[in-house]
Amino acid sequence: MSTSEKSGYHHGDLRAALLTTAMQMLEAGESFSLRAVARGAGVSATAPYRHFADRDALESALAGEGFRDLRADLVGDGELPASLDDLAEFGVAYVSFALRRPALFRLMFGTPCDDENDERVRAAAALNELLAQALAQVAPGADAGALADAGWGLAHGLACLYLDGKLVAGSSGEVEARVRAAFAAVTANVG
Repeated sequence: MSTSEKSGYHHGDLRAALLTTAMQMLEAGESFSLRAVARGAGVSATAPYRHFADRDALESALAGEGFRDLRADLVGDGELPASLDDLAEFGVAYVSFALRRPALFRLMFGTPCDDENDERVRAAAALNELLAQALAQVAPGADAGALADAGWGLAHGLACLYLDGKLVAGSSGEVEARVRAAFAAVTANVG
């Protein structure tokens, strides 16, 4: 019998197993601690500390995963937006992500940024870079910084209004139409 079989611990990638367990707990609405995540992953209570100093570090890693997932949703087919209408689809994807994964979205944006967590910082920076590239392509003559702030503020505001029940979600088609209409109204004089 191998040492891993004796101890009951056998994960090819402990960090990934812990993140998967924590993400499942988060998205199921369960409160979690490092001890609860360890129990869910079937490892000792001290095993998570090999990868995460504390719960904040685990949450920061989950947020990093969330930023990467959101970026993947925004990119979709791999093409950057070529028009303002295409850019509105970024807003649709952003709001859709928030409604599909509300607990993760709130963790990503509702907790202070951990500037010490390189993984989270890189994931957030990659998302910001994607937006900057998209804006440079769609509106090369516009103030990209101001337009990025406005677009992000609009998408994030709509997402939060839906999550908080201030806007009624209805069908996904209704949500998408509302997001597109809001982006059209805001960008009517851009470009």
